Amino acid sequence: MARIEERLSDMLRPAVEALGFELWGVEFVRAGKFSTLRIYIDKDEGISVDDCADVSYQVSSVLDVEDPINTEYNLEVSSPGMERPFFSIAQMQPYIGETVAFELTVAKQNKRKFQAVLEGIEDDQLQLSVGQESLTVGMHEIKKAHLVPSFD
Repeated sequence: MARIEERLSDMLRPAVEALGFELWGVEFVRAGKFSTLRIYIDKDEGISVDDCADVSYQVSSVLDVEDPINTEYNLEVSSPGMERPFFSIAQMQPYIGETVAFELTVAKQNKRKFQAVLEGIEDDQLQLSVGQESLTVGMHEIKKAHLVPSFD
């Protein structure tokens, strides 16, 4: 069975794209009565507050009709921002050479959380540089990953 984020992405993508945006990703954070459905949208020109409001209105209608979440939640719509989270390997491709923060599902080299330079991508394997060491991580091993902004 697909994770709830995957089902929500499939359900919401047409509504988001109809408004002219890319559905960057979906997160559902369970926290009892304070659960949050976070939807990230993007476009080349950037995202405004009005863009987020438009998508929120459109997506709310879809969620009301489909009712895919059986608990209370808050809906948030935003840009991926400077620390953009990555939801797919294709999203990482333009950021080869950049520093990315990772949280793995299982520790590698005694670490689950670390920052590394993304050196390359081959199939679903990421080649990383952690200090002087090289590390290969499969996309399936990543719990979370996001860009570390550089202000050089």
